[in-house]
Amino acid sequence: MSSKSEGGKRKATAPISPPPTKRSVPSGTTKSAVSNFFTPTSQKPKDRTSWSERKDDPNKPATLLVGKYTPEAESKDTQKRRKIAAFDLDSTLIATSSGRKHSKDALDWRWWDKQVPRKLKELYEDGYHVAILSNQGGLTLHVDPKQKAPQKHTAKRVGEFKEKGSAVLRYLDLPVTIYAATGKDNFRKPRRGMWDEILKDMGVEADDIDLEQSVFVGDAGGRVATVSNGAVIVKDFSCSDRNLAHNIGVPFKTPEEYFLGHEPRRWERDLDLVHYPLGGEDGQVALFEKRNSKDIVLFCGRPGAGKSTFYWKHLEPLGYERVNQDTLKTREKCIQAAKEFLDDGSSVAVDNTNADPATRKIWIDLAGSFKVPIRCVSFTTPAAVCRHNDAVRSLNKSLNPEDREVLPEMAFSGFQSRYKPPQASEGFQDVTEVEFRFRGTKEDYEIWGRYWL
Repeated sequence: MSSKSEGGKRKATAPISPPPTKRSVPSGTTKSAVSNFFTPTSQKPKDRTSWSERKDDPNKPATLLVGKYTPEAESKDTQKRRKIAAFDLDSTLIATSSGRKHSKDALDWRWWDKQVPRKLKELYEDGYHVAILSNQGGLTLHVDPKQKAPQKHTAKRVGEFKEKGSAVLRYLDLPVTIYAATGKDNFRKPRRGMWDEILKDMGVEADDIDLEQSVFVGDAGGRVATVSNGAVIVKDFSCSDRNLAHNIGVPFKTPEEYFLGHEPRRWERDLDLVHYPLGGEDGQVALFEKRNSKDIVLFCGRPGAGKSTFYWKHLEPLGYERVNQDTLKTREKCIQAAKEFLDDGSSVAVDNTNADPATRKIWIDLAGSFKVPIRCVSFTTPAAVCRHNDAVRSLNKSLNPEDREVLPEMAFSGFQSRYKPPQASEGFQDVTEVEFRFRGTKEDYEIWGRYWL
């Protein structure tokens, strides 16, 4: 509301209610850090964080960025530490001061809670080795020359991360190292590659660490959405931090539990390996029996469902020849190979996904032209297990005899969009369903039984 003054101008009146006050977000970035950012390089004090890069595969570019801080007053502690306190970085130790999901620049950070630096210093004084493990998929250390997408901001992002990381470590002034996984290899959480790098840098063996007294703290704990005091708390974006702690064998805490003393929230995993224990062999139960002197056996199942392993363990010993599009590359070559095997008097196992009736009909018609029965083995492995199997296979040479690369997401989503469960009425002599169980050695299960995604 307003009223006119004698001169005809409107005179503002006081608002009915005061405007809402903006909540200021406390920043963990000190004035000296801001000043240092704008100080010419020649006038800056020595940066006590040394940055290096490490490789997961000696034949590929480095993907792990490592920042090691050395305090000016170096510790005279010569005794090897046996307890490790490891932390995620974003949304665990720090948050953005701007309130954005991702920091806009090197200065856009604050401590997640004001007691975080004090707690880390107490841990170090209590004999813990303190480390930071962070997935940083948005960073690229080495640009693929074959990549056509513009990469003009690549070096800038890496530089800003180093600037921010150095500022965090400088504030703590403790011998702490940041490990940042930029690729999708064994360094990426929940895979334990970064943890193994900690052990190397400490100069200790895995058995030297007191796992029960160690801890990993991170915000990716698989917590489900909930309502607290009328406010909706969204679910965690993943369970990768909790799964890393499981792979290592250390207790896991969320930042709310560890720093604020909150009670744990309900959480869940997309894949819980407790449902897939080491089952060993199947005793005297034959998962597949040969019924015909010559026939075609058609596999049907998601990528990573265990089809190839099933062939090698159960059909190859029965004399079946394998036809597989991953190795032959095209369906036409698969059909030609199958014809040659059948001409030679051999039975054939078609080790492809065969998601839909139209694809399966091609093989049903082929069997009809050779006047042999065709049977179907349907693999009912859940999608989460298939993705897990694919990651295990691609990252572990001992479980990857055919040296297969990790599959793109399209391989899984494409199958799901086309999938129709196979029916005997399509023309099969029978349809055998195979549920997934890990049917391998104890040594192989020690690899398979970790979380990889």
